[in-house]
Amino acid sequence: MTLDKFNKMHLSDATDLLMKCCTAKNWVTQMCLHRPYDCENDLFTKACAIWSKMFEDDFLEAFEGHPKIGDINSLAKKYCDTASFAQHEQKTVSKASEHTLSCLAELNDQYQKKFGFIFIVYASGKSASDMLSLLKSRLSNDRKQELFIAASEQQKIMLLRLRNLF
Repeated sequence: MTLDKFNKMHLSDATDLLMKCCTAKNWVTQMCLHRPYDCENDLFTKACAIWSKMFEDDFLEAFEGHPKIGDINSLAKKYCDTASFAQHEQKTVSKASEHTLSCLAELNDQYQKKFGFIFIVYASGKSASDMLSLLKSRLSNDRKQELFIAASEQQKIMLLRLRNLF
């Protein structure tokens, strides 16, 4: 995809494309409204600036666009629009032991019950064991602190996906 093509595409097509990077509708709408972008750096800078003005509901909506870490089976079902991204981002999880996957599943459930949203982590380059350690450590946070961390991780994921598009 070229930036010029993105700048000129129909609003509905641009919306669909950006939803693959982040499923927060408010962020997508704002990104589309700021077209045209002068350069890719302008696009990435604006993506972060817009994300920094989002609210809790926007974060939660974005988190809903992700499968749980290690829940490879849900990729093909619920998350078909972002499956190829998430599958690539979580590729090391598919190589994890049954024990590690079981621990991830159990702690993911604990995390979601405690915070009200799924565990969000920038998974690229991290092993399943790394993610399990992060999950364990983040369970001790309070909700406000964890929402901030998860939103920051979401921003990293969003930027990676944007870069992969362009």
